[in-house]
Amino acid sequence: MPTTGPDPGCLAASAWDGRPLETDRLRLRPPCEQDIPQIVSLAGDWDVARYTAVIPHPYAEADARTFLESCARDRASGGGLVFALERRGAPGLIGCVGAEIADQVATLGYWLGRPFWGQGLVTEALRRVLRLLFEGTDVTEARATVLPANPGSCRVLEKAGLGFEGEETGEKGRCSGQPTRLYRITREGWLRQQAEKPTLLVAAVALVDADGRVLIARRPDGKHLGGLWEFPGGKVKPGETPEAALIRELDEELTIDVTESCLAPFTFASHAYDGFHLLMPLYLCRVWKGEVTPREGQRVKWVRPARLGDYPMPPADAPLVAMLRDFL
Repeated sequence: MPTTGPDPGCLAASAWDGRPLETDRLRLRPPCEQDIPQIVSLAGDWDVARYTAVIPHPYAEADARTFLESCARDRASGGGLVFALERRGAPGLIGCVGAEIADQVATLGYWLGRPFWGQGLVTEALRRVLRLLFEGTDVTEARATVLPANPGSCRVLEKAGLGFEGEETGEKGRCSGQPTRLYRITREGWLRQQAEKPTLLVAAVALVDADGRVLIARRPDGKHLGGLWEFPGGKVKPGETPEAALIRELDEELTIDVTESCLAPFTFASHAYDGFHLLMPLYLCRVWKGEVTPREGQRVKWVRPARLGDYPMPPADAPLVAMLRDFL
């Protein structure tokens, strides 16, 4: 985690305005005083601390307060960024991801509470941090070092897109004098990885009933983004228009008949997921035949536009909510 930083006004201070960042399963937000009990409990676990350079052990409340002070100081000075991790829909810190920034190089650091290991959560968080660094700052490379005795962390970095560069000697804290494995990714390498992602075209629709309510559907548990709410729709097949895809999907999933003339283009979402880039036009529809009846066992709900924000949605759908509220 960052501990020192360069002169005020450096790039990290302007890279993030403090508003939470979201991934498929996580929220990345500023750490705060309310996190202290969880920091002490989770970071104080020796199985967590022993693979890091600077997390004290044993870990006391005073250590957590020192950590929070350093996070605020480094963000203000531009020397680093630290994000508290929590699961979407389940508030409460589960770990931290951060980056020290100096001379256009970001040095990554992270830890995760043991109950949350083995779920790919740190990889997901690192991918979001790399996007922020390479799109929002002038960082030209990101790197991280890992103790050879921690193969799980090596896999995390590889899945996040960093490549193994060789071994070096740790220079601080618990890693002092020990061999460490260096992982690295450049801006050019990251951009190349993004360009190689396939683009997935998905059409969605905001069905609006006579009372001005909007229909949303809950993704089944066990599927990608399971448990989140979304606007009805689906993938556009090869040779199919978005309008034709919606007509087909609404019949197959909700047993309603919609004509193309009733679909009004409204806006679109463009979002980079881990394995693909999603392009999703959103339509409005107020007229259809039949009664909405889910055919695939999914839960559906009619919601007032002002209450749409109460339902956790995939990152691509969530930004559309404000636009619908303003329009409806």
